[in-house]
Amino acid sequence: MSQDENGISRVTRSKDAARVHYDRLSRCYDFLAGFWERQFREFGLRQLGAMESDVVLEIGFGTGRGLISLGSSARFGRIFGVDISLGMCRQSRKRIQKAGLSERIRLTLGDGARLPFKNDRFDAVFLSFTLELFDTPEIPDVLGECARVLRKGKRLGVVALSQKGISAGAGRAYEWAHRTFPRSLDCRPIFAREAVLKAGFHILEYALMMNLGLPIEIVVARKGVLSC
Repeated sequence: MSQDENGISRVTRSKDAARVHYDRLSRCYDFLAGFWERQFREFGLRQLGAMESDVVLEIGFGTGRGLISLGSSARFGRIFGVDISLGMCRQSRKRIQKAGLSERIRLTLGDGARLPFKNDRFDAVFLSFTLELFDTPEIPDVLGECARVLRKGKRLGVVALSQKGISAGAGRAYEWAHRTFPRSLDCRPIFAREAVLKAGFHILEYALMMNLGLPIEIVVARKGVLSC
């Protein structure tokens, strides 16, 4: 598996392959990864601080737990979600209907690198364990799309597996597992804070948390006047 100039593994599978993978995984995703991700996703949402009147977008919403958290707390806002997987959309829709939030949460099948929304549409954009699924050259595209659809001065929240502070043992073991089973273990550590800064955002909140020796970055940033 190839690496970029910073030693980060490249994503070599196609979007179609990723779509098929998550379609197949959608029914058991919560069992496999949902509990592990939950505490970091919820912390990231608290740091994002969406207000009751905000219009919020989650990119890569998976089985919809983040959308439910947003819908339950931001009572008067509108929530949108975009995900590449039809299977994830179906699982999320069931959860949203069960929670009685169908009137407030709208799901769209789409690619985070080419968002199907107009400029300056949202007050907050959130990604949890999603940015690291994109290949290195595409990460600036995703963040550029986030800047495009955000209103000026509004917030971006990113939760991502990180290269920062990764321990040698855990890092080597995870990288080996990622190289050996890239379809099953497709998240790879990235430098989230640096990527957000390069995209023209201003950092507001930052935290580095650990899980079994693997660091998780939580970044909250504001779209600046010069962001496009």
